[in-house]
Amino acid sequence: MAVAFRMGLFNIGVEGQYRMATVVAAGVGASVSLPGPLHVLLIIVVAMGMAAIWAGIVGVLKVTRGVSEVISSIMLNFIALGLASFLLTGPLRGSEPGASIVTTKEIPESGWFPSLNGVFGALGLADPPRQLYGFLLVAVVVGVVVAVLLKRTRFGFDLRATGLSASAASASGVDAKRMVITTMLISGAIAGLIGLPDLLGADHNYGTQFTSGLGFLGIAIALLGRNNPIGIAVAAVLFAFLDRASVPLQIANIPSSVVTIIQGTIVLAVVIANEVARRIARRQAESGTAVAPPAAGDGSSGEPDAGPPSGPALSNASGATGRTDPMGSAS
Repeated sequence: MAVAFRMGLFNIGVEGQYRMATVVAAGVGASVSLPGPLHVLLIIVVAMGMAAIWAGIVGVLKVTRGVSEVISSIMLNFIALGLASFLLTGPLRGSEPGASIVTTKEIPESGWFPSLNGVFGALGLADPPRQLYGFLLVAVVVGVVVAVLLKRTRFGFDLRATGLSASAASASGVDAKRMVITTMLISGAIAGLIGLPDLLGADHNYGTQFTSGLGFLGIAIALLGRNNPIGIAVAAVLFAFLDRASVPLQIANIPSSVVTIIQGTIVLAVVIANEVARRIARRQAESGTAVAPPAAGDGSSGEPDAGPPSGPALSNASGATGRTDPMGSAS
């Protein structure tokens, strides 16, 4: 979500992208037998590739037909869920006929991703109450790569520039259409990793009870983290804590819907605060660019005559008049 947001795109199709990626990756992973690292790598590549293709459809429709990415991605969500259901109950079905829970075939142990619980035991620490997915390390690496890509590369600069103004970016030589497709491919490839912690670390198959809703949850987390990898990590931990707190709340006879209310309130407060800050910054920028016209002089120097200025003087934050420094800000 954050990569698409930086480009000014609203990739609301993440839900369908990761569901399609997970069911295809589960089918491929269960049908091959490879050494451990290669098996895991194959599943990851298949998941990223499938999700990237699904997201690329949105980008192609936008640049070739002018279709809004919001409309096309929402429609592709329903298509993805229907297609995933067809694959699960048809070609990729692994559960017995008549089973209450339909799943794909189980991925061999060589395709499992180890948990981090053993690290706590090796360090003499108490094991977490639940399994801590080893795929957390992959998430950290992806966050670092995305941060470097967006902040320290020419591609990241072009992406952010196109998101701010596609016409200005095109005038400077950036292919805006190509940037849209590339951004959607990257966003989709990252979305393909969403279901892999459960697939490789816990369930080892894709079924009717597979975790859902993570694509829409990512919208809130990206907004809360302001599309910054570090902010997103903090927002994800916060939302995870609130999600886990729902069980103790129910034990204390407090409805679990309180968690949803708190999450919604947090997102709403952040969105409002960001909009207020943006408007304040814009007004300050507009007032800072207003430069007083120079007074008429004798032309012998850059200093004006001692007479009154011919235009309005600038005012600093305290209201006193002044003149501009060489950098153009009010002094």
